[in-house]
Amino acid sequence: MSWSKLKQQLESFLSPALVGRVEYRATSYRYALDKSGSCYLSVDKKNILNMSDTTTPIRWYQTEQEIKNDPNSEIPVDNEEIEAIRKESKGAIPEERLHVIARSRKISVLAKELLSAQSSLSKSNFTVAATTFLSRPIEESLESQDILLNILALVDRRVGKKRILNMSEKIKLKHPAVQYFYELRRRTL
Repeated sequence: MSWSKLKQQLESFLSPALVGRVEYRATSYRYALDKSGSCYLSVDKKNILNMSDTTTPIRWYQTEQEIKNDPNSEIPVDNEEIEAIRKESKGAIPEERLHVIARSRKISVLAKELLSAQSSLSKSNFTVAATTFLSRPIEESLESQDILLNILALVDRRVGKKRILNMSEKIKLKHPAVQYFYELRRRTL
């Protein structure tokens, strides 16, 4: 599919409040065979997500420790996770430490998922991801570990106000790029 058709289809699914604000852009290199070009998302004419550039205003993590030490990361821990640790330890761990251990384990798992998703995004081909997004149900894109599919689904008009508001806890566990586009969409409701 040509870039212009793909862009037209993606823009036809944009939420009405984001039409004209969110744009899909691409550059290509006509005479360089090894350069496939780059695609990026812009909001209000400002480049927000460029898959080949780490100077975007969205935080990109380099290590698991950065995620663990990030003061802006909110990691919710539920009672089921605390109970699992209590059962594992057979009650040997003090109550006040159970929450700390559960949060630490969850952060480690989350850090690995975020770094994996981030590395696959930097290597991904935007047109392949966009074509995948257009051919699958919106729910699959929302639940996916792929950052780009999450973003495309969040700015989609098929995701309504109620669903956006109900996603607030899940979004805390996603990459900062996904959180940025979630907040953008939530503010336009």
